[in-house]
Amino acid sequence: MGLQGKRMRPILVLMAHQLFDENLDKAISPALSIEVFHNFTLLHDDIMDKAPLRRGNATVHEKWDDNAAILSGDTMMIQAYQLLSKVDDEKLRKVLAVFNKAATEVCEGQQWDMDFETQNNVEISEYMKMIEYKTAVLLAASLQIGGITGGASIQEQKNLYEFGRNIGIAFQL
Repeated sequence: MGLQGKRMRPILVLMAHQLFDENLDKAISPALSIEVFHNFTLLHDDIMDKAPLRRGNATVHEKWDDNAAILSGDTMMIQAYQLLSKVDDEKLRKVLAVFNKAATEVCEGQQWDMDFETQNNVEISEYMKMIEYKTAVLLAASLQIGGITGGASIQEQKNLYEFGRNIGIAFQL
C-alpha cells in the first residue's frame, strides 16, 4: 500500500494520549489499529468506487483482483482488532465500544456515499451526516481512544471526541 498517507488518525491517538500521559507505550497499539482499520476501509472503498489509483499507485483490486482486495481488507480488520486487544484490560472495554461505534458509522457513511451517487437530489443535512460518518467519526474516535488510554476523564473524552468530529467535518467541507 505504500507509505504516502498522512497517518493523521494514529497521530491524533498519540497526541490525545500524551495530553494525559507522557509515556506513549500504551497508545502505540491502538494508534496502529486505527491506521490499519482506516486502510481497510480504503481497500473496500476503492472496490466500491472502481478506483484505479490510490495515492498514485494501482489499487489492490486493479493490481490483483477484487477477491484479493476484499480478503486483504478483511485481514486488515482482523489485524486492527488484534492490535486493540493489547490495550490494558481496565480500558479495553471502553476502547472497543468507541472503536466499534466508529467502525459501524464509517460503514453507514460509506453506504450513504454510494447511495448518493444514484440520487438526483441530496439534502445538505444528509450530506453532512454522510461526511460525519464516513470521515469525522474516525478522527473523533482516534482522539477519544487516545484520551482513554491516557487516562482522560469522561468529560475530557467527550471533548476530544467532539473536537475530532468537528475537525473531520471541516476537513471534508
